[in-house]
Amino acid sequence: MPGLRILTLLASLSFVSTSFANGECHSQVGQWLDPASGDVLDSRDLLDDVSGKARVVLLGESHTTAAHHRWQAYMLAALHARNPDMAVGFEMLPRSAQPVLDDWSRGTLTEAQLLARSNWQTAWGYDADYYLPLFHFTRLHQLPTLALNVDRGLVSRVGREGWDAIEPAAREGVSDPAPASAAYRNSLADLFLYKRSMGAAHGSVDDEERREVMRSAEFLRFVEAQLTWDRAMAEILAQAHRRNPQGLVVGIVGRGHAEFGRGIPHQLADLGIDEVQVLLPWAAAGSCGDMPAGIADAVFVVDEALEDPPAPRPQLGVMIEPADDGVRVAQVVAGSVAEQSGLEAGDVIRRAAGFPTASVAELIEIIRRQAPGTWLPLEVLRENEAVEITARFPQRFE
Repeated sequence: MPGLRILTLLASLSFVSTSFANGECHSQVGQWLDPASGDVLDSRDLLDDVSGKARVVLLGESHTTAAHHRWQAYMLAALHARNPDMAVGFEMLPRSAQPVLDDWSRGTLTEAQLLARSNWQTAWGYDADYYLPLFHFTRLHQLPTLALNVDRGLVSRVGREGWDAIEPAAREGVSDPAPASAAYRNSLADLFLYKRSMGAAHGSVDDEERREVMRSAEFLRFVEAQLTWDRAMAEILAQAHRRNPQGLVVGIVGRGHAEFGRGIPHQLADLGIDEVQVLLPWAAAGSCGDMPAGIADAVFVVDEALEDPPAPRPQLGVMIEPADDGVRVAQVVAGSVAEQSGLEAGDVIRRAAGFPTASVAELIEIIRRQAPGTWLPLEVLRENEAVEITARFPQRFE
């Protein structure tokens, strides 16, 4: 979520499933499905309809699922064939990287220069190989390539202090977000509770627990941080549409910002743009009876089982965010290497393995280099006092 780099995996939230008018729904790889009915949609008719009527198309993803990025590449080609007057926006980079993307689209940068000058590792951190085919597509066709996001520090600060505490000059041009719908707030409450438990046995969320957390000031700031992110991306997409009303603007975004029309689509509507289509990949699992109604305008069935499972990586077990003098620990996972080593929320990690950790990306890279069974010395600032901590990684990564 905004401003925080999560070093542990978040489970997917559960949604209420729908019953389909045509009875049992069975999905097959390569099909387009209507989430409201479970009906199979004709690919040609769907793409013609989307490219002909929509002004903004959001292609959702799970960031580390390769099949989703292959589908996005297919979608860019399919939509461009129908409307070559296209701009493509990426959640992955902040507005400050726009000059770099302009140079990339003009063909004046190499891949390495694109990643280095956009500060990819710090700004996003996920494997660039997932996204480079998409960037190459925009370059091949000389398409406007848009940086949709804002600096992580802004969203992180909103999460700590609230939107109203951010002086206008520090808002990176982002206007006041439209309030979250009740449904969005409920889904964010579930995510907030999950993040607070950090994957510990939490069980289902009951209504009283949700109501209690939704009354807290911490949760209100959490929602404002999410809205800041949604609003920022919606504004860039809206600006691109207004510059070229007959063109098609495509957003490459995390699916959580697009599902159910609650995130970016809600902010786009507030900005006066209602002709928005949300398209999502859907894992092939035989039956699609658990597909929530309204999750998207259409979903495309992909086979995620073909992917090689990711190699286990070392995990410190913390949520971290940028700090002026290092990397701040926002939360420690129960039972993690971090907890066992004595790290605490609020600690600022200044050096790891003897190397300075001036950014989140630098700390992540050092952790990723750790082998099973190794010890990682950390220099920590705790309440203005220097503390030395040794993180001991297990003999095998699960």
